[in-house]
Amino acid sequence: MRERIAGFLLMVFIVPLAVLGYLLIVYIGFFGKTERGRAGVRALDHFVNATLFNGYAWESVSSHAWREQHRWWARAIIWFTDKFQQDHCRRANKREQPIVDLVLKKKLHHRTQ
Repeated sequence: MRERIAGFLLMVFIVPLAVLGYLLIVYIGFFGKTERGRAGVRALDHFVNATLFNGYAWESVSSHAWREQHRWWARAIIWFTDKFQQDHCRRANKREQPIVDLVLKKKLHHRTQ
């Protein structure tokens, strides 16, 4: 129960900062340095993967979609990204899968005590 309360209190502070971060990403996209915007979009991508798609926090939606090709949402993402960059999801997974494997092997995704 303490973990839930701590999580709630943390979210009270994190969610407004996340909204502010999103607005900053939009501003940076138009007026800022490309590298900073790309880092923010990557972090947002991982957040969306972890929350909406129940994926790993250290993996992008594209890489996750490639691993889960049998699911309807993954096929939709693969289809959509192929319109902009052929084999995007496959290449994202090829780049990120060693990280996923390492985190799982070392059990870094387990809760710390």
